[in-house]
Amino acid sequence: MKELIWQQILKVRENAPLVHNITNYVVMNNTANALLACGASPVMAHAYPEMDDMVAIAGALVVNIGTLDEYWVESMETASSQAVRLNKPWVLDPVGAGATPYRNQVIKQLMAHKPSIIRGNASEIISIAGAQTGTTKGVDSVHGSSDAVNVSRQLNKTSGAVVCVSGATDFIISGSRTAALDNGHPMMSRVTGLGCTASALTGAFAAVNPSGLFLACVSAMALLGVAGEFAASKAQGPGTLQLYLLDELYGLKEEDFMRIVKVSERDGE
Repeated sequence: MKELIWQQILKVRENAPLVHNITNYVVMNNTANALLACGASPVMAHAYPEMDDMVAIAGALVVNIGTLDEYWVESMETASSQAVRLNKPWVLDPVGAGATPYRNQVIKQLMAHKPSIIRGNASEIISIAGAQTGTTKGVDSVHGSSDAVNVSRQLNKTSGAVVCVSGATDFIISGSRTAALDNGHPMMSRVTGLGCTASALTGAFAAVNPSGLFLACVSAMALLGVAGEFAASKAQGPGTLQLYLLDELYGLKEEDFMRIVKVSERDGE
């Protein structure tokens, strides 16, 4: 699988897919720069009068609910509905799922538009799957990623979306396939929005491989994990980690990627 992942990384660099992001105020600059660094082209558009047109020209849509308001929710619903109509992949990042009734209601509305990929931390995925409530700490997870594997399989079955649970080990679930990725570094949790960055990168990979969303999701998470690991080895702290991460996303070489990427796949239950 390592070779297939690297081919996807090159495909993003070569095709520069346009990724339409409806994301939160906290991470717009971070995620736009990460998309540019890996070779994609970001657009951060939120005005609902242009949603249909923007989705039409983009390769993929990423919806991140981190900083909600009623106006943006209307834009999110319009955009996701258009993505489904045009058969374009769209990624849902359910930031803070389970934190408030309003947030949960918005997620329910967006889930009705059939996301192609759902990417979140363990607590968010558990909340969406309905297995547990009241167990999130703001946008942070109080569960390990392995805690959400079984409910992720159920969520995949009921929603049809590829499900990605991020954590110390990232799990990607689609049908009978489950991939596990063991790259990254604990310091990455000290930088705001790297989960949101993962979702944005997932959108880029989905745009260049819309018929292979499992591989697209695995590839995005592998790239971020490996780049984060190299960045952490050079960084003095979270501030310089962010700088080195962009450099690694931009300049990562095949031999270095192949040397440290840790990916495994097993059949689902």
